[in-house]
Amino acid sequence: MSELKQRTAGTLKWNTIDRLASQVLYGVVGVVLANVVSQEDFGLVGALLVFQSFAIIFADSGFGAALLQRKNPTEEDYSTVFWFNLIVSCSIYVILWVCAPLIADIFQGDRRLIPLSKVMFLTFVLNALAIVQTNRLMKRMDVKMIAVSNVIGQIAGGGVGIGLAIAGYGAWALVWQSVTLAGVKTGILWATGRWLPCCFIRMDSLRRIWRIGLSVFSSSMLNTLFLTVYSFVIGAFYSLRSLGVYTQADKWSKMGSASLSQILTASFVPLLSRVQDDGEAFIRYVRKINRFTAFILFPAMMGLAAVGEPLFHTLFGQKWDAAVPLFQILTVRGIPVVLVSLYGNYILAKGYGKRLFSIEVVKDAAILIAIILTISSKDVTLLVWGQLWASVATYCVIVCMTSIAVGYPLRKMLLDLFPFMMAGVIMAGCSLIAFSVVSAPFLKLLIGITAGAACYIMIMWIFRFPELKEAASYLFGRFYKKAVRR
Repeated sequence: MSELKQRTAGTLKWNTIDRLASQVLYGVVGVVLANVVSQEDFGLVGALLVFQSFAIIFADSGFGAALLQRKNPTEEDYSTVFWFNLIVSCSIYVILWVCAPLIADIFQGDRRLIPLSKVMFLTFVLNALAIVQTNRLMKRMDVKMIAVSNVIGQIAGGGVGIGLAIAGYGAWALVWQSVTLAGVKTGILWATGRWLPCCFIRMDSLRRIWRIGLSVFSSSMLNTLFLTVYSFVIGAFYSLRSLGVYTQADKWSKMGSASLSQILTASFVPLLSRVQDDGEAFIRYVRKINRFTAFILFPAMMGLAAVGEPLFHTLFGQKWDAAVPLFQILTVRGIPVVLVSLYGNYILAKGYGKRLFSIEVVKDAAILIAIILTISSKDVTLLVWGQLWASVATYCVIVCMTSIAVGYPLRKMLLDLFPFMMAGVIMAGCSLIAFSVVSAPFLKLLIGITAGAACYIMIMWIFRFPELKEAASYLFGRFYKKAVRR
């Protein structure tokens, strides 16, 4: 088990490096583009992302998660998934190419969407080509090259996007940024992966993978439907400018929650799938993952929401002030979203893929009710508040379902989270109080982050939470070992 722990630590390290580096690059490029590109241009690309999100789900068809869940996928399994994804992604691209004028009609009849969509939708074809290469590395818990390809892709895409934006190409800068990122990332994985498909589609492999993939696909489809419904509603019934504001708030809020979800999924699902038949070990790992997630999640999301105003003013001046309250609400919403995603991974690792569909039904029903109750107000902020309360209601149901599915008592699940939640609330309060000391946005941001981080670490130290010691030991222990080697 020590070798497994070392692999898990290495996987966690490279996934963290990947996400941190990618988010830094994504953030730098995003700041430049947000200051140069207009709100309406962001709205144009936001409208296309609604359709692209569905195309990505269809291209993957749940097979990526199914390959991760299988203990020992064969070469035939990998090849079958590759060819199936390629055929589906190319077919969907052709359909969307033909339907481009209809897409423009949905969003205010803006004909600029037609040529933009025909180029933008190339990204999901390119991403589909990388699914198997990525999954092979994740299955071996060897994710270094995934991190490298992501970082290089971000640099290349960011360079293209910034260059075109400065040259005045508006929405085209955002489109070609996405296409370049997908192309470079996929090219690197194929150049270094040392794997080629060995056959065409084998029906026996397809049937085996489809049993799990169908549940993942169904749940992902519903999840994407109700995650993108807000962009669809705002773009179709409000305005593309309002959609641009919402897109910025949503994008920046997800930098934290999406990164945490990806790190945890890539790092821990392969581990849990290896101990899925050992009930005691499975529960032990689940509890440690729960506490570690809470230790990171609550201070990160609550702290980010607290410093939202000085953060936006430091990065964008007054241009995106309308996005600040939306950003703060969506950031807090990221807490239940990450936890629900994590619980879904527990259920998937346990082999209960069909239950993921039930989770999505609960989640999407809550979102639908929230939209019905808030859409008549014509107030985007109220619409976003509905998102938050729908996510909280979803969490209350899903935590009970997960407790039963994996045999982890509900009381213990909640008690593992509660102290970190309270510490996060106190930390956010300290950050807000610290703002009163200065008025300059950058100084507010700096003091708020410093005061909040110091407050949280102090609480962890006073109450002797083992997660603080373990994190410090791992982090500084690594640095010490490297210094000794030198």
